[in-house]
Amino acid sequence: MSSKTGPDSRRPSARPLSLAARLTAWYGISAFVLIASATAFLYWALVTNLDREDDEFLADKIHILRSLLRDRPNDTRMLQEEVQWEPAARQYGQVFVRILDSSGASLMETPGMAEQLPVTVFPSAEQEEVNGGRPQEIALSSGASFRVVAASAVLAGSGAKPAVIQVALDRTREEALLGQYRRNLWLALAVALVVCMIAGYQIAQRGLRPVTEITQAASGIRSSTLHERIEAGRFPSELSILADRFNEMLDRLQESFDRLARFSADIAHELRTPVNNLRGEAEVALGKWRSPEEYQEVLGSCLEECARLSQMIDSLLFLARAESPQTQISRERLDVGKELSAIRDFYEAAAADAGVSLIVVESGNGVFASLDRGLFQRALGNLVANALAHTPRGGKVTLSSWRRSNQVGVEIVDTGSGIAPEHLPHVFDRFYRADPSRSNTTGRVGLGLAIAKSIVTLHGGTISVSSEVGRGARVSMVFPS
Repeated sequence: MSSKTGPDSRRPSARPLSLAARLTAWYGISAFVLIASATAFLYWALVTNLDREDDEFLADKIHILRSLLRDRPNDTRMLQEEVQWEPAARQYGQVFVRILDSSGASLMETPGMAEQLPVTVFPSAEQEEVNGGRPQEIALSSGASFRVVAASAVLAGSGAKPAVIQVALDRTREEALLGQYRRNLWLALAVALVVCMIAGYQIAQRGLRPVTEITQAASGIRSSTLHERIEAGRFPSELSILADRFNEMLDRLQESFDRLARFSADIAHELRTPVNNLRGEAEVALGKWRSPEEYQEVLGSCLEECARLSQMIDSLLFLARAESPQTQISRERLDVGKELSAIRDFYEAAAADAGVSLIVVESGNGVFASLDRGLFQRALGNLVANALAHTPRGGKVTLSSWRRSNQVGVEIVDTGSGIAPEHLPHVFDRFYRADPSRSNTTGRVGLGLAIAKSIVTLHGGTISVSSEVGRGARVSMVFPS
């Protein structure tokens, strides 16, 4: 039975736009919007000013004609100059004027006005009064554009009979000029868009140049060049912070690689000793015929080395699991004093064989903490075993606990030989032994304190050691209560 894959599963995921492309788009579009807004405002201001000037001209014309009809109705020459001669003499923006009597008959008008602008295309004087006397824009089928206005007037000497004045201003040339201006603006905006995008790309590239330098510096870092660092001081403040964090990450990586290298070398060294012992004993046993008792002794020695290897491997596996971020611990409310007493009872026989007194100092009030019982007992057992191993006969090892505010502490104090100051910073390192010859005789591999530190760290606590050579050592574990 064959399975079918849907079309979406074969479709490659779309790659997001690069940061340079996004910055280019933002810079270019922002600049273009600003230029387009300024251009639109200037065009609106130009059109508004032209309309205002035309309206003011038409209003002045109406005012002059009203004054002539009211004050000098018999001055035909003046009326003809305002209605027929002066408008007709205008080369650009021709003006048409018509005067109608109360019956709607034309008393006087600009030559050629009847053919282009019949009486019916004008609004009535009553409509103009309602509209506030504002001129209106009309467009004829011939393509011509006019600004027209109609106003009432009074003919003096005729019984105050009403008359109507119709004035039209030819705006065809203005509209043509505005059309040409708009075409030029669109061309300028198109060029501005291209220029804005190019400028935005240059700005983005210049702004991202430090990021490119950081990327190039990071791409050259290998496991063999972890000591190299990025010079953060020559970058802008935001990228200096990024470079500093990157350098801090390299510090942690270098520390981890160095620890891993030391760990690998220690493992190779520690495993080589028991493996060589096993091999040597097997070669000696096979070198000549031996009695059953001798073979039994060799097998017993091999079994001890195997037990040592097994213990080392178990400890290493525990440390690996403890350092994994997914490691979970099972906490429960423990009486720390009872746990100390249980550890004392467990190691009491070993302490008696070593001639060391193992003492638990009881706390006045019960000390409780939320801990993983098994892990806590293992860490405490490792510290007690280490203290017994380094305390001579007649000495003592004291276990105690305390509680202060939101912390619980456990201390293991011995009266042994102590630890030299140069060894104190390394006692919790894996396979570290201040006295290698002593560990060889006891079979210890130098992982007990490292395991104790991992357990305390898993609980969110801290562990420390203080010592004075010849007077013993004090190990303190502090846990959140």
